[in-house]
Amino acid sequence: MISLDTLSMLLTISENELIEEVAIAMLASPKLAAFFKKFPGLKNALTRDLPNWKAGVLQQLKSTPVPDDVAEEFSRFQHFQTLNSHEFSAQLPALLQWLDANHSPFAEKARHLVEHTEIGHLSPAQQTLFLQRWRLSLTLQTLSLNQQLLDQERDKLLAELQHRMAMSGQLAPVLASDDEAAAGRLWDLTRSSLQREDYQLIVQYGDFLAGQPELMKLAEQLGRSREAKAVQAEEAPLEAFHQLVREPESVPEEVNGLHQSDDILRLLPPELATLGISELEFEFYRRLVEKRLLTYRLQGESWHDKITERPVVHQHHDEQPRGPFIVCVDTSGSMGGFNERCAKAFCLALLKVALADNRRCYIMLFAHEVIGYELTAGDGISQAIRFLSQRFRGGTDLAACLDEVLKKLSSSPWQDADAVILSDFIAQRLPEELVKRVRDHQNRQQQRFHAVAMSDHGKPAIMRIFNHIWRFDTGLKSRLLRRWLR
Repeated sequence: MISLDTLSMLLTISENELIEEVAIAMLASPKLAAFFKKFPGLKNALTRDLPNWKAGVLQQLKSTPVPDDVAEEFSRFQHFQTLNSHEFSAQLPALLQWLDANHSPFAEKARHLVEHTEIGHLSPAQQTLFLQRWRLSLTLQTLSLNQQLLDQERDKLLAELQHRMAMSGQLAPVLASDDEAAAGRLWDLTRSSLQREDYQLIVQYGDFLAGQPELMKLAEQLGRSREAKAVQAEEAPLEAFHQLVREPESVPEEVNGLHQSDDILRLLPPELATLGISELEFEFYRRLVEKRLLTYRLQGESWHDKITERPVVHQHHDEQPRGPFIVCVDTSGSMGGFNERCAKAFCLALLKVALADNRRCYIMLFAHEVIGYELTAGDGISQAIRFLSQRFRGGTDLAACLDEVLKKLSSSPWQDADAVILSDFIAQRLPEELVKRVRDHQNRQQQRFHAVAMSDHGKPAIMRIFNHIWRFDTGLKSRLLRRWLR
C-alpha cells in the first residue's frame, strides 16, 4: 500500500516546506505572541520543541496510507506514462470510463482534452499534454491530503499548546520566575494531561511561599552551599598574610600653623635672630636639642603604602557541579498545621532552585513508612500534586528515613546528591550503627547531610550528625518576629 509520503516524493512535493509554513503561521498566532510577551523565557523552550513536532508530522505522513481510489489512479498514471502513442490511444476509452466511474477530479478535464479529437488518433503532443494535466490533478489531490493531515496535526498541537501554556503560565511565577533555564525545564514538565483544578494546589502553596520570603531565601542558601566548603576554624592552618594598607603622611605642601620642633629650615624669624645675640646663643642651642624651637608646620594630603601581617583562614572550594536534592520530610503529627504548610512550601522552593540549576529533586516522606516522589521527572507536576495532597498525621521514624537515604546515595545517579532532612527533630535517638554509616558517607564519599530544623525543641544529639543545620522556627513568637521585621 502506497503512503502519502511516497506519493508526495514521486510527485516531487516538498513536505518540509508545507510543514514549515504551518509552523510559521502557528507561531504568528496572536495568543502565542501575547503569551511569549508575558513569559519570554518559555519562547525558547517552545521553539526548541518545534523540530520534534515537525519530525512527528513527517513520520505521520510516512505511515498514513493514501486512499485506495487515489492510489489506484496514480498506479494507472504510472502505467500510461510507459505506453507509446498507439497503445495510449487504444487504452484511453477504458481510462475515461474508469475516471468517470470513480468520480476522479480529473474525469471532466480528461474528456475536455479529447472531445474534439478522434480518440484513436491522439498526436504525441496531445498525449504529453494529457499526461501533464493528469499529473497536475494528482498533485493537487496529494496537496489536499497533505493539507488535511497538517491541519489535523496543527489543531492537535494548538490544543496541547493552549493546555501547556495555561499550566506553565500559572506555575511559572511559582517555579520559574524569569529564569530561562528553569522556564525551559518547567515547559518540559507540562506535558502531562492535568486539569486546571489539579495544579491549582501548587499555585496555592506558591502563594503561601510568597508570604514566607525567609523560606525561599533559606532554600537559595542551601542550594548555593556546595559552591565552597570552608575548613573549620579550629582545624585551619594559620599563616602570615601581607596586606597593603594606606596611612596619611605629613609632607611639605602648605603651611598649617606653628609648632615646636628642631627643623632649622622652617624657623620663625624671631628664633633665627637669637643666633645674632651672644647672650642668647646657648639658649638657642639648648632649645634646638630639646626640639622646642618655634617653626612653621607644613602638612599635605599624600599617602603611602604600608605592609602589615595578620593570620588568615584558608577555604577549600569544591569545583564539582552541584548535585541533586534528596529531601526527607517528616510527616509526624507534630509537623501538622503551619509546620506542614511550611514544609511543603520549602520543598517547592527547593524544586525552583533545582529547575534553575538543572538538578534533580527527590522527595521522601517518612512516618511509619517511606514514600518517594521525584519532582523533576517527566511527570514531575503530577508527582508534586500527589506530594502536596499528603497529610502529616503519622509518627517519626527518622532512622528508617536515613536508611533509605543512604541506600539512594549509594546508587550511581545520586552519589553527588545533598541530603536534606526537614523535621522538628523531636524523635528517638538514632542507632549507633546508622550514625557510623552516615559518618562514613560524609568522610569517604564527601556526601553532605543538611538539617532544616522547624522547632527550637529538637534534640541536639540527633542533629550532631549533620554537616549544616538550617533553622526556621515555626513557633508563634518567631512567626510574629519575622512578620514585624518585614
